[in-house]
Amino acid sequence: QVQLVEEGGGLVQTGGSRRLSCAASGRIFSSYAMGWFRQAPGKEREFVATINWSGGITYYADSVKGRFTISRDNAKSTVYLQMNSLKPEDTAVYYCAAQLARGLLRPLTRLSEYDYWGQGTQVTVSS
Repeated sequence: QVQLVEEGGGLVQTGGSRRLSCAASGRIFSSYAMGWFRQAPGKEREFVATINWSGGITYYADSVKGRFTISRDNAKSTVYLQMNSLKPEDTAVYYCAAQLARGLLRPLTRLSEYDYWGQGTQVTVSS
Protein backbone atom coordinates (compact mmCIF):
# COMPACT_ATOMS: atom_id res chain seq x y z
CA GLN A 1 0.00 0.00 0.00
CA VAL A 2 1.18 3.53 -0.84
CA GLN A 3 -0.10 6.69 0.79
CA LEU A 4 0.16 9.94 -1.12
CA VAL A 5 -0.24 13.44 0.29
CA GLU A 6 -0.25 16.49 -1.97
CA GLU A 7 0.65 19.98 -0.85
CA GLY A 8 1.16 23.34 -2.45
CA GLY A 9 -2.19 24.26 -3.86
CA GLY A 10 -3.66 27.72 -3.51
CA LEU A 11 -4.63 30.88 -5.31
CA VAL A 12 -2.26 32.36 -7.88
CA GLN A 13 -2.58 35.10 -10.48
CA THR A 14 -2.43 34.53 -14.20
CA GLY A 15 1.18 34.25 -15.28
CA GLY A 16 2.32 33.23 -11.84
CA SER A 17 4.01 30.07 -10.61
CA ARG A 18 3.25 27.38 -8.11
CA ARG A 19 5.02 24.21 -7.01
CA LEU A 20 3.06 21.18 -5.93
CA SER A 21 4.60 18.37 -3.96
CA CYS A 22 3.44 14.85 -3.28
CA ALA A 23 4.97 12.87 -0.45
CA ALA A 24 4.73 9.10 -0.60
CA SER A 25 4.97 6.57 2.17
CA GLY A 26 4.51 2.88 2.61
CA ARG A 27 6.64 1.29 -0.11
CA ILE A 28 9.90 1.75 -1.93
CA PHE A 29 9.29 5.03 -3.70
CA SER A 30 12.00 4.48 -6.30
CA SER A 31 10.08 1.52 -7.72
CA TYR A 32 7.06 3.65 -8.61
CA ALA A 33 6.16 5.69 -11.63
CA MET A 34 4.47 8.91 -10.53
CA GLY A 35 1.88 11.02 -12.27
CA TRP A 36 -0.03 14.24 -11.89
CA PHE A 37 -3.61 14.55 -13.03
CA ARG A 38 -6.16 17.33 -12.65
CA GLN A 39 -9.90 17.72 -12.59
CA ALA A 40 -11.69 20.98 -13.28
CA PRO A 41 -15.31 21.54 -12.19
CA GLY A 42 -17.69 19.65 -14.42
CA LYS A 43 -14.89 17.95 -16.33
CA GLU A 44 -13.27 14.55 -16.28
CA ARG A 45 -9.94 13.99 -14.60
CA GLU A 46 -7.14 14.42 -17.12
CA PHE A 47 -3.49 13.58 -17.43
CA VAL A 48 -0.96 16.35 -16.75
CA ALA A 49 2.50 14.83 -16.40
CA THR A 50 4.33 11.65 -15.49
CA ILE A 51 7.82 10.59 -14.50
CA ASN A 52 9.18 7.09 -14.50
CA TRP A 53 10.69 5.27 -11.54
CA SER A 54 14.24 6.51 -12.18
CA GLY A 55 13.34 10.04 -13.23
CA GLY A 56 14.85 9.49 -16.62
CA ILE A 57 11.60 9.62 -18.56
CA THR A 58 9.05 12.40 -18.34
CA TYR A 59 5.99 13.09 -20.43
CA TYR A 60 3.50 15.96 -20.51
CA ALA A 61 0.07 16.77 -21.77
CA ASP A 62 0.22 19.17 -24.71
CA SER A 63 -1.69 21.75 -22.69
CA VAL A 64 1.11 22.10 -20.13
CA LYS A 65 4.20 21.28 -22.19
CA GLY A 66 6.83 23.98 -21.82
CA ARG A 67 5.13 25.45 -18.73
CA PHE A 68 5.07 22.59 -16.23
CA THR A 69 7.97 20.43 -15.04
CA ILE A 70 7.68 17.18 -13.15
CA SER A 71 10.59 15.95 -11.05
CA ARG A 72 11.24 13.55 -8.21
CA ASP A 73 13.55 13.17 -5.25
CA ASN A 74 13.72 9.49 -4.42
CA ALA A 75 15.67 10.18 -1.24
CA LYS A 76 12.74 12.22 0.03
CA SER A 77 10.05 10.01 -1.52
CA THR A 78 8.56 13.09 -3.10
CA VAL A 79 7.44 14.09 -6.56
CA TYR A 80 7.04 17.71 -7.61
CA LEU A 81 5.12 19.64 -10.22
CA GLN A 82 6.54 23.06 -10.98
CA MET A 83 3.88 25.11 -12.72
CA ASN A 84 4.87 28.33 -14.50
CA SER A 85 2.99 30.79 -16.67
CA LEU A 86 -0.26 29.68 -15.13
CA LYS A 87 -3.52 30.32 -16.93
CA PRO A 88 -7.11 30.41 -15.67
CA GLU A 89 -7.74 27.15 -17.52
CA ASP A 90 -5.18 25.47 -15.24
CA THR A 91 -7.63 25.88 -12.37
CA ALA A 92 -8.42 22.42 -11.05
CA VAL A 93 -7.91 19.95 -8.26
CA TYR A 94 -4.52 18.37 -8.85
CA TYR A 95 -4.00 14.73 -7.94
CA CYS A 96 -0.84 12.76 -7.47
CA ALA A 97 -0.82 9.11 -8.51
CA ALA A 98 1.58 6.20 -8.17
CA GLN A 99 2.05 2.87 -9.88
CA LEU A 100 4.58 0.13 -9.24
CA ALA A 101 6.61 0.18 -12.43
CA ARG A 102 10.30 -0.41 -11.83
CA GLY A 103 12.06 -1.02 -15.12
CA LEU A 104 9.20 0.27 -17.23
CA LEU A 105 10.44 2.53 -19.99
CA ARG A 106 7.20 3.95 -21.33
CA PRO A 107 5.23 6.81 -19.76
CA LEU A 108 1.98 6.04 -17.95
CA THR A 109 -0.66 8.53 -19.03
CA ARG A 110 -4.01 6.85 -18.34
CA LEU A 111 -5.93 7.00 -15.08
CA SER A 112 -6.48 3.25 -15.20
CA GLU A 113 -2.73 2.65 -15.14
CA TYR A 114 -2.38 3.96 -11.59
CA ASP A 115 -3.36 2.08 -8.45
CA TYR A 116 -2.70 4.74 -5.82
CA TRP A 117 -4.06 8.26 -5.57
CA GLY A 118 -3.74 11.22 -3.26
CA GLN A 119 -6.62 13.30 -1.97
CA GLY A 120 -5.92 16.23 -4.28
CA THR A 121 -4.98 19.86 -3.83
CA GLN A 122 -6.86 22.82 -5.28
CA VAL A 123 -5.10 25.25 -7.59
CA THR A 124 -7.02 28.36 -8.57
CA VAL A 125 -5.64 30.76 -11.16
CA SER A 126 -7.29 34.16 -11.10
CA SER A 127 -7.60 36.22 -14.26
